[in-house]
Amino acid sequence: MAGKLKITLVKSTIGAIPKHCKTVEALGLRKLNKTVEMPDNAAVRGMIEQVKHLVKVEEI
Repeated sequence: MAGKLKITLVKSTIGAIPKHCKTVEALGLRKLNKTVEMPDNAAVRGMIEQVKHLVKVEEI
């Protein structure tokens, strides 16, 4: 861990469970194909695990 993660929203949150929509928004992803860099820690990994079907993750 201790690196950075590049997270991209690749699937729309329309029709997703409301909790998943809020998780995606908490990651800083508002629009499709938007990319954010987040620290690689347990909290962020847990959020990614919850919405792994909506996002693409790369280690930096």
